[in-house]
Amino acid sequence: MNEPLLLATPSGDALKLRPEGPWTAANVSALETLSRSVGADVDRSSAVTLDMSGVSALDTLGAWVLEKLSRRAASSGSGRSAEFVGVADHFSGLMDEVRQVNRHPPAVAAAPNPILLRLGDLGKSTVGAREDVTIFLQMLGALFIAVIGVLRRPRSLRLTSLVYQLYRIGWQAIPIVVLITFLIGAIIAQQGFFHFRRFGAESYTVDMVGILVLRELGVLIVAIMVAGRSGSAYTAELGSMKMREEIDALSTMGLDPVHVLILPRVAALVIALPILAFIGAVAALYGGGLVAQFYGGMAPAIYVARLHEAISVTHFEVGILKAPFMALVIGIVACSEGLRVKGSAESLGRQTTTSVVKSIFLVIVLDGLFAIFFASIGM
Repeated sequence: MNEPLLLATPSGDALKLRPEGPWTAANVSALETLSRSVGADVDRSSAVTLDMSGVSALDTLGAWVLEKLSRRAASSGSGRSAEFVGVADHFSGLMDEVRQVNRHPPAVAAAPNPILLRLGDLGKSTVGAREDVTIFLQMLGALFIAVIGVLRRPRSLRLTSLVYQLYRIGWQAIPIVVLITFLIGAIIAQQGFFHFRRFGAESYTVDMVGILVLRELGVLIVAIMVAGRSGSAYTAELGSMKMREEIDALSTMGLDPVHVLILPRVAALVIALPILAFIGAVAALYGGGLVAQFYGGMAPAIYVARLHEAISVTHFEVGILKAPFMALVIGIVACSEGLRVKGSAESLGRQTTTSVVKSIFLVIVLDGLFAIFFASIGM
């Protein structure tokens, strides 16, 4: 017999099931169909007997299908029973093992102590922060060594790659940087005129726009945009190369991945971010000037003269000096997170998101530290 059978013989409240033929995984579809066909009869019967004398072949799957029928009969209600009869000697061991599966409900886990749970989360966060700092310092040291190598052998600098990265993160980013900073400057000016007008101090709006844009918001907004635009791209690129084992291939060929891949990208960021910050500051001041003219009723000549009185070269220096350090932080975080990608697309997405979040967080922290430093030295 090549096909399994399941004969059901009802007798009052009792039901006799007689499986025959091969009850093996090769006939899994037929076994499931046979099991479903007698389900209603099993539910109506108070006693079910499974006669195994006609089974010619049996494996784990077939034994489990029969065991499910037995458990269904026994669990249909109180006073119901199910038993196996006619089990061949060479099938009895398998049936005994299957009948022990999932017999005991899983132990209920004790509710964790919320204080211990929070302490555990704090410990994990501390270990994770320590690992992040270690990786950051390792990448910073590797970049320093690569820069020393380039200073000793200037021809080893990959100029083509550097220029290409400058084009990508510098030149191609100018339109979006100009648009966003222009709108930021216009919004600041509009809010300044709206609120200062109550006190007859509209002219101080120009001071606020000039100082905020040149010292703080100009470079900060540009750095955040670069972190989201270029930092995520760096992480995705290096992460994809890591997944395809291209970085390992570079090491096998005797090339330093830091010198070949990371140094041109970080150097391009350090060069491009101050330029973008300057362009963004000019666009923001221009946006503030347009709002001052059309919303505040201030002539362009008066706006420029007031701006000349309000700001100085010191304000510009404070803003521009932050840019290279912010670029260095963005580049190191983006590249290090790209190298931490594992072999899955989920890991790539997770590390890209982590890169952007960490970069923006560190940029804001760095801006705060610079604000404290420049205030302490009187700049």
